[in-house]
Amino acid sequence: MSMTDVLIVGAGPTGLVLACDLARRGVAVRIVDRSPAPPRTSRAKGPNPRSLEILDDLGVAEEVLAAGSAPLPMLKYRDRRPVAEADPWADSAPSPDARYDRGWLISQWRLEGILRDRLAGYGVRVEPGREVVGLAQGQDGGDGGHVDVTYADGPAGRARYVVGCDGAHSSVRKLLGITFEGTTAEDQVMVCGDVDLADGVLDRTRWHQWFDEDGAVMLCPIPGTRTGWWFQAGPERDGRGRPLAPTADGFRRLLAHHTALPGRDLTRAELLSTYRVNVRMADRFRAGRVLLAGDAAHVHAIAGGLGMNTGIQDAFNLGWKLGLVLAGHADAELLDTYEEERLPVAARTLDLTSERLRATLEAIRRPGGGLDTAITPDTTGLGVGYRWSSLAAGDRTPQAERPGPHAGDRAQQPEQPGPRAGDRAPDAPCADAATGVRTRLHRVFAGPRTTVLGFGPGSAAVLREAADAYGGGAGVRVCRVYAAHEDRAGAEPGAVVDDAGHASAAYGTGASGDTGAGTVVVVRPDHHVGVLGPADDARSVREYLRRLHGTGRSAERSPGMVDAVR
Repeated sequence: MSMTDVLIVGAGPTGLVLACDLARRGVAVRIVDRSPAPPRTSRAKGPNPRSLEILDDLGVAEEVLAAGSAPLPMLKYRDRRPVAEADPWADSAPSPDARYDRGWLISQWRLEGILRDRLAGYGVRVEPGREVVGLAQGQDGGDGGHVDVTYADGPAGRARYVVGCDGAHSSVRKLLGITFEGTTAEDQVMVCGDVDLADGVLDRTRWHQWFDEDGAVMLCPIPGTRTGWWFQAGPERDGRGRPLAPTADGFRRLLAHHTALPGRDLTRAELLSTYRVNVRMADRFRAGRVLLAGDAAHVHAIAGGLGMNTGIQDAFNLGWKLGLVLAGHADAELLDTYEEERLPVAARTLDLTSERLRATLEAIRRPGGGLDTAITPDTTGLGVGYRWSSLAAGDRTPQAERPGPHAGDRAQQPEQPGPRAGDRAPDAPCADAATGVRTRLHRVFAGPRTTVLGFGPGSAAVLREAADAYGGGAGVRVCRVYAAHEDRAGAEPGAVVDDAGHASAAYGTGASGDTGAGTVVVVRPDHHVGVLGPADDARSVREYLRRLHGTGRSAERSPGMVDAVR
């Protein structure tokens, strides 16, 4: 029986992001999907800013941007007449610490195609028509464990780890016997599909939203098409008030009823589906060597567009941890931090989306209300952090005092500039110290490695020790961040110049370039801060890197990194 390192079940965005991240680490990965062909259903409308950062790290963001479009202003109607327009992104702009200030519109099937192509570049292809019907965890004489996988058709397989990314009806979750507690709102129903409208009947620079007392129709242009639109509406109902299944003729009737367009202007309708509001979450995300991610672990209200995005961010949290464990650098206990970090985020996301849905349903009762109500700073994903995590070195928030994982929590503690351990590591524009070529800190972080940043002359010793112990192929990079006025003679390859002071401001290092003390920051492979402290605390850096990357190549000749200044 053939063995693979990781078997991913489900080839949606969550599974594909995880597969890409693992494949670029050299992990032997398989990804299977029970569908016989990639689905082209009408689903998520695109990545939010945090997911765009992840796609950028994977090297596909530019292709995603080119294939999609910026989010559109929303034109809202009542009784067939326009009554208001809203642009939730009118006042937003990229900032030094966040390149992406808004999400992006792209069909989910198109995003999946881009990720499949990226994955194929690593020599891995999705295996369609492979339905998992059995999982059995066992021991062997090698690394101590494996999972035997049975398929509905074809030979069985074996993997060191299995990750269920197979959606809300996850077979993996059911085979594990993991509960999926929550509610289904049978009265909160929407019909969806992809449609074609006659050319020119609606302005394609707007997302059109008709909200009436007896129902609604929403039409958003599909990027990359001339006449394609995403269609969402309240369903038709029978004489007893029960929702009817979506049909092309039903879509035409809804269009004619709520808009000023005749039904015949809808020339095609396909990929029809019914959406019901489900708010559910698995009670655990790991059972031995099997883990859950994305909709297999949590589903929630559509408001805010966080479904696909939360799954992508699950995958990015899990990928580097699996990679380090499989490489033998980190103990298997590192995988416990996946649930430790992502389960609270999922729980908070269920609360957030339910609250945003409630607010939106309240808003559309009044003329001029619309989907812009669902969009808040929390829905960007940029504020999600893990301050409570055991991986937040020296700054762990006790269980009873856990803050929520979103941006508003940081705003409650303005006394400390810059991020804290567990927070997303800010971006910042800078220049390559050797060439002067423009770059950004997130480009420094990109790729499957941990990064140690050093601010100020005092950080030189700890950077040197980290490079000596973990550089090269050990999965750790070091980067000295020079202030504009510092002497850069003899700067190491990869060093950058904070020529406008944005990096120093983002990390709260103050005028570290003016003193010998300096600051050191360890950034995890998923762009979250692990350690942030004075550069003379080399012990914290050493212990953190040892937990993630083992003792490093210098272990045989020294007990570890020496303290930099002490």
